[in-house]
Amino acid sequence: MQSAILMPAAALVLWSLVMLFWMAGSRLPALSKLGGLGSAKPGGRGQDLEGVIPDQINWKAHNYAHLMEQPTLFYASVMILAILGAGSLDVALAWSYVGIRVVHSVWQATVNRVPVRFALFLLSTFCLIALAIRAFSATLGQA
Repeated sequence: MQSAILMPAAALVLWSLVMLFWMAGSRLPALSKLGGLGSAKPGGRGQDLEGVIPDQINWKAHNYAHLMEQPTLFYASVMILAILGAGSLDVALAWSYVGIRVVHSVWQATVNRVPVRFALFLLSTFCLIALAIRAFSATLGQA
């Protein structure tokens, strides 16, 4: 069962890389219209592009940043469950979290209407809360 709980984590890692390439693939052409990377100010960061390139292009970067934030708690919870023994409910919760996060990514990168985006975030957070509680319980030997 340990490999079953690790599969959704691996899938989210791959999805994060998809978002990285989607972000780069949309930002680089926008930057080339502004003179390319060579004209970027020294020490410039991605945040410096806010208000410089179109919002729709920055949405992918926003989502990529989000995939580097809350999912760290997901990875920790999954690792705890993988080490201590995951059940089928844990695997289902992990896949649900990943599936919702992928839908959230696509929504944020394309449509980005906040009420739907927030609902997707909330649903994934509920899955994460359940996983975290189950991971904590597993550490107490009660799972």
